[in-house]
Amino acid sequence: MSSDIDRLMASGLEGWLAGQASMREGARSKAAWRAVWSAVVLLPLLAFLWFAPPVPAGAAGVVTFLGLFAAVWLVLKPILDASHAIKVGINSAIAASYGLAFDARAEPGGEFQAARTYGLVPSFDRSRFEDLWHGTLEGHSFALYEACLEEERGSGKNRTYVTVFRGPVIRMGFGRPFRSTTLLQRAGKHRGWLGLGGARDHVSFDGHRLDRVDQVHPAFADVFALYSDDQVEARVLVHPAYVEHLLALESAFDAKELRALFTDGEVVLVLETGALFESGGMSAASDRERAARAAAQFGALADLALAINQTARGRAVRDRPPPADAL
Repeated sequence: MSSDIDRLMASGLEGWLAGQASMREGARSKAAWRAVWSAVVLLPLLAFLWFAPPVPAGAAGVVTFLGLFAAVWLVLKPILDASHAIKVGINSAIAASYGLAFDARAEPGGEFQAARTYGLVPSFDRSRFEDLWHGTLEGHSFALYEACLEEERGSGKNRTYVTVFRGPVIRMGFGRPFRSTTLLQRAGKHRGWLGLGGARDHVSFDGHRLDRVDQVHPAFADVFALYSDDQVEARVLVHPAYVEHLLALESAFDAKELRALFTDGEVVLVLETGALFESGGMSAASDRERAARAAAQFGALADLALAINQTARGRAVRDRPPPADAL
């Protein structure tokens, strides 16, 4: 891992980060200046609101909350903008080392709709997408972005949103043509009536029936379940040798479950992990550590996508040196 981050930093990232010192200092100065002026404006206003008898306590409370909220936002915004710029720079350099592009903004495509249709993600009421890595990876079209899905709970004044999923969604062109739809998930996800007994012999999604595929290798059947509308092709697409790699990735990211869908000639991977790729920050001393962590996270996910690809099974991509013009 040390050699990987050394090559990444030497590719131009280290010099670029050093050049951001003035931007960071400017952000700190602007935040400090805004903090002083916020205090100058707010303190007399709040003193008048709370100590002048004609002002109702409820109104004073609302104005106080809004004033403090606005002040905090104004003070933090330069810091957040600077951290975001550092994150984009680091992640863009990582993406370039793989021949990909990075965009902090992301819009879901057909792969996310397929993930919803076949139950790779839970139901939700609102969503947010970010950190898009896209392009061609080892000859295959590739896109990866983070999804944050929230469900509304409660009602009236007690209504709130709870995160029900956060993690990467990956779409990758497959290394060989196929016509079937095949779903790979953790064993026990779809069980018999009332959750009793073994896994169901078939599942249906919007009227599309997928039958359980029996696997010869016991280690596979104990950990993962496979459903498909083509038994023969499913066994070719999904090999028992994937188990060790998939479990290692789940463990590395402390992920809850990995799910995969082979459909329309592509593979869609969903991994519930929590926030990833947060490489931005205001401390220059931590730049290398943050860049190494983000690079390792993306490298592991890219390796997973290639490992289950028919023509690149198990092939690693992390040994390639980054291009000199990464930034």
